[in-house]
Amino acid sequence: MLPLATAAQMKELDRRAIEERGISSLALMDHAAQGLAAQVREVVDRERSKYLGFSSAVIFARSKSEEKPTSEEKRQMKELERIVTSKNRDKTPRIAIFCGPGNNGGDGIAAALHLGGYHVRVFLVGDREKMTPDARAMEEKLVAAGGCLEDFTIDMTSREPLEGSLTFEQQKITTWLSTCDCVVDALFGVGLTRPVTGAFLTAIRLMNGRSCPVVACDIPSGVNADTGEILGEAVQAKITVTFTRPKPGLYLGEGAACAGEIRVMEIGIPHDLEHDLNLQRPVVYAVDEAGQCLPRRPRTAHKGDFGKIFILAGSEGYTGAPVLAARAALRTGAGLVYLGVPREIYPIIAAKCDESMPFPLPEDYAAILERSRSCDVALVGPGLGRAPKTEKLVLSLLADLEIPVVLDADGINALAGHIDILDKRSPLTVLTPHEGEFTRLTGCALPVKDRLSAARDFARAHGCILVLKGHGTVTAAPDGAAWINASGNPGMAKGGSGDVLAGMIAALLGQKHLLKEWGNTAELVSQAVQLHGLAGDACAQKLGEYAMLPTDLIEALPEILREGTAE
Repeated sequence: MLPLATAAQMKELDRRAIEERGISSLALMDHAAQGLAAQVREVVDRERSKYLGFSSAVIFARSKSEEKPTSEEKRQMKELERIVTSKNRDKTPRIAIFCGPGNNGGDGIAAALHLGGYHVRVFLVGDREKMTPDARAMEEKLVAAGGCLEDFTIDMTSREPLEGSLTFEQQKITTWLSTCDCVVDALFGVGLTRPVTGAFLTAIRLMNGRSCPVVACDIPSGVNADTGEILGEAVQAKITVTFTRPKPGLYLGEGAACAGEIRVMEIGIPHDLEHDLNLQRPVVYAVDEAGQCLPRRPRTAHKGDFGKIFILAGSEGYTGAPVLAARAALRTGAGLVYLGVPREIYPIIAAKCDESMPFPLPEDYAAILERSRSCDVALVGPGLGRAPKTEKLVLSLLADLEIPVVLDADGINALAGHIDILDKRSPLTVLTPHEGEFTRLTGCALPVKDRLSAARDFARAHGCILVLKGHGTVTAAPDGAAWINASGNPGMAKGGSGDVLAGMIAALLGQKHLLKEWGNTAELVSQAVQLHGLAGDACAQKLGEYAMLPTDLIEALPEILREGTAE
């Protein structure tokens, strides 16, 4: 797991390093630039062969398309062609660095100083008068080394670029950009909170329009560092070089889709200051591919030690959900799974189940309650439907059960308008909504722009663990701690995937040795989310994102769990 830092926390770390430890801000900037330049060299070395052939869509203006070009226009055309053809004669990598006037731009300017041997052009986007002192200092070093910080003033955001509105000098810039081996995005740092406009937006569109990879400095420009929200438009990076700690926006929603590979670089912040930040609870983590290994199962254990799971699920037309949840629970190590389903679908469910133990739900509520109370964990909701009788059953169980409950799908929908029942529960409750279910439960609007804050606020307010599903699923604990999942892929966006996850969560919560090993049940829930995503990634690699099914996730679990178990 990787501890994350918000924009405010990073600013505080920088401040303390500079003011309390006497570390030069220019030294921090130079360390960041070295890490950025090293990643540029790596990506150029790794991928340059893919971009040896370049073509340029030359922007050329004439007053009327049927008129023959003038001699001046012919000269300009030849000069633009020379820019392109010179690439074939000189194989030296070409790097463009787009810098804003802030310290993120200063990182980009400084990176140029560490890219000796490359043809590097550094462009300043924005008002030169607003340059920070450190960015100005780096410009002075660049000029002293024979470089130049060029003003970039092209604004094509209010018109189509093929309308011939660019000057010849601007055409030369866009043509040269089309021959680059790599582009560096150093426009904005973590402090961006408003939509990108003007020349900044043009620069983002030009970077995204190149055939070469983009390396983003700290966070892709246009992404909110704390929420992952796209502020108008954002850079689509191949690699994001983030400093000291990753930012939540690199793992959340559309921000995660823009980040590409995430590389964390140390820039000289003392580790004890980072440790101090860890002590400032609650902490937000990214759960990466490494994750935390599951412990070996006790040699003397029996099936009761690995959890008796009660699942209340299924309805007419939804006979797959209970089976998926039960199979996933068993594949994730549950000792016994009891599957209660409506009597009318019991014959169908019974025919599909070999390892789990399905039974038709009794008419008597007391009998259902007694059956569920004998278990260690209850999973309520997959495919359950929203009939009034069913919703009454869900609410009654929530009020009466004294064991942990995982509430999924229609179990969550039943809770809408009855949140007081959740608030009164003392035992652990885990809710696993997607955004639609979450908005029905809370009344907030779609889309949920700040998913991390929304999940943490809900978990705090209602004393539960909330698993807000989506790209970068957030697991939030009552104390405000949160885990953002980095595994998974769009192939998992199919009906049934959530049922598999719910069964996996219930299974892990029922295993006594895991509860003893972890201690933190919310972290154990986040582990289930990560394993679910890793199974999805294994399926995507084997079957492709289009063809993979929720049943494939279950079949992928043995290998994922075997690899993720401690020796």
